[in-house]
Amino acid sequence: MKNTDQLIASIHRQYSKKEDFFLLESQMNEHPASSNSFIAVGSLASVKAFGDRIHLSENDKEIIIRKNPWIALQEFKNRYKDEWVFGLLSYDLKNFVEDLNSRNKSLTESPDLYFFVPELLIRIGKDNEIEVLKGELSQDLPITEIQRDVIITPVHQITKEKYSEKIRTAQRSIHEGDFYEINISHPIEFALEGRAWDLYQKMKLVGPVPFGSYIKHSNLEICSSSPERFLSKKGNKITSQPIKGTVSRSEKEDSLKIEELSNSEKEKAENLMIVDLVRHDLSKFAKKGSVKVTKLFEIQSFETVHQMVSTIEAEAEDGTSSIDIIKACFPMGSMTGAPKIAAMKAIEELEDYKRGIYSGAIGYFTPEDDFDFSVVIRTAIVKGERLVFPVGGAITSDSDPDKEWEETIVKARALTNISD
Repeated sequence: MKNTDQLIASIHRQYSKKEDFFLLESQMNEHPASSNSFIAVGSLASVKAFGDRIHLSENDKEIIIRKNPWIALQEFKNRYKDEWVFGLLSYDLKNFVEDLNSRNKSLTESPDLYFFVPELLIRIGKDNEIEVLKGELSQDLPITEIQRDVIITPVHQITKEKYSEKIRTAQRSIHEGDFYEINISHPIEFALEGRAWDLYQKMKLVGPVPFGSYIKHSNLEICSSSPERFLSKKGNKITSQPIKGTVSRSEKEDSLKIEELSNSEKEKAENLMIVDLVRHDLSKFAKKGSVKVTKLFEIQSFETVHQMVSTIEAEAEDGTSSIDIIKACFPMGSMTGAPKIAAMKAIEELEDYKRGIYSGAIGYFTPEDDFDFSVVIRTAIVKGERLVFPVGGAITSDSDPDKEWEETIVKARALTNISD
């Protein structure tokens, strides 16, 4: 991978001044969830949404209209149906799926939706073969790119006591029957000294993942170390791989940690709730009898944690659009809780910030209308010198607030370990 990493760094150095630079990278080629890596550079056309305010750009001209962002995305996809399209979906698109709202303060003011047709597209296969799918790759690439120092300094974080109180409030609602599982997150804010690109490289060294992403769009940069696939489509086959259940790794007792997670009735119960939720979402568009759980409670290991992953597959009805499939499942149930709508309403009351990109999805569409999207977790959202890194976990009636707090700290090590 070293030579490929050098090539990616050289391409970044050559094209980093472009308005758009998307690197979607499989950092663990041996991992079962891994797929191709892509570099998408420059924008020939794009659609961007802030609520129902839609920005459409083509040939350096932009128009602004009012429209449901899902409809705007579908129309954009129809217009460029023979193209590769890359982009991101914000968690707050939920408001255009169900009768919901987002009244909390945004910490990053990121778009609710952004997709573009790239000028240059490069695919890197599992065996590190390079293929230019669109455009021309410069023959005069820099030989190396110097990696620079990065310093992150904590600026603001909720207290353990306040987070624990949110958990207890959620548990009272669970006992009252409002919902039976909910994901509660909190953002950790940092000051960043250095480049977001170098931050992404350090995050990659600390913990390789099957869905790494570095995104630069305008003044927004995203460094994602996601282990979780939201949804993929290949032909009519749809796959979702929710993660629920986490334990930290231990050099001395790692096998015991795996056994602890495998045998945890609490973690299995949390995972199963989300599996049932995803099965329900997939059934909205699947052929009758095609929804199947192909892997249940699989333990996957990453640099800092072991996690419990299940795989659910379905066959879509002929003619179902990719946008309708994504919308039916959005957002990922592992990031909401169950029942989904009740959990999302409670999240808005319990959390103190607008999630934005966090809990959304990053990915691409192919000219064949296939797609692959990861869940936006373990992700640093950067604007200038400000960095936001949300973390969270699933809360049930028997959750221990102290352990839930510690789990969020373990998940934050994807970022905080870069300074060790």
